[in-house]
Amino acid sequence: MKKIAVLTSGGDAPGMNACIRAVVRTALYNQIKVTGIKRGYDGLIDADFIELEAQSVSNIMQRGGTWLKTARSDRFKTSEGMKTAYENLLKGGIEGLIVIGGDGTFKGALEFSKSYNIPIIGCPGTIDNDLIGTDFTIGYDTAINTVIEAVDKIRDTAESHDRLFIVEVMGRDAGLIALRSGIGVGAEAILIPETKRDVNSMLERLEKGRKNKSSKIIIVAEGEESGGAFEIASTIKNKFKNTFDVRVSILGHMQRGGSPTCMDRVLASRMGFAAVEALISGRRNEMVGIVNKDIVFTPFGQAVKHIADLNNELLRMVDILSL
Repeated sequence: MKKIAVLTSGGDAPGMNACIRAVVRTALYNQIKVTGIKRGYDGLIDADFIELEAQSVSNIMQRGGTWLKTARSDRFKTSEGMKTAYENLLKGGIEGLIVIGGDGTFKGALEFSKSYNIPIIGCPGTIDNDLIGTDFTIGYDTAINTVIEAVDKIRDTAESHDRLFIVEVMGRDAGLIALRSGIGVGAEAILIPETKRDVNSMLERLEKGRKNKSSKIIIVAEGEESGGAFEIASTIKNKFKNTFDVRVSILGHMQRGGSPTCMDRVLASRMGFAAVEALISGRRNEMVGIVNKDIVFTPFGQAVKHIADLNNELLRMVDILSL
């Protein structure tokens, strides 16, 4: 193998740049040239390529987002788009591809591999931490630390005014950001899509809880079926008229940004390094993961979102510690 390419696709995640850096420098160490593809699969179709050297990726690992930029590509879902993408890879002399992204990125890579013979290795980059085949995804640790920092500041004003804050975090299909950050900030309740906990149980906890608490924090994943933060706030106000001073805070896309934590930088570096070595050894159509601190590989067809029950012990602990 003489030349490979790397791209980032889907939602950006802190640590993607550290992964790009590891891919480029590991490949160059092994005398393999590297092409960077801008804007994900759209850039693959448009041949938006740049040749990368060791210096190209200097001073990027501490930056959030993705230096190669990213996009969600509808054109890559068409046979015409895939055909053009493959032709561009051939013209560029590219013999292997590394894709950094989430569930949609790997689904695209899987469909592409069914029609075209080019080895692809994926690195899981998503703040949701919702992929089977790895304990943690690139960006998750930074995202939950961003939430914790924000909620700690929200609690300061909540305590000053004896308020109840509903804080909505990202997680349309998966509540792992809400669960971990909720534990980390000592939330009174956590509402996530996996558990199907109804709002009534939360209302019951508020009714039985200590009324003299100077602040209350409820964490809600944006995909929680009972509704978003504003709907839940309205329900609480209707149930407890003149009891709680309720406020809402939507953290939104700030959770995607920021300088990656040390954990995400190391995780991304290990995955990028392993991805290149996987291509060299002849692996294809697999996602790199880290399970129990060891590098593992999961076929793209199995590296999908896990919408399943979470650790009930963590949920039980939340209930006990919020007394």
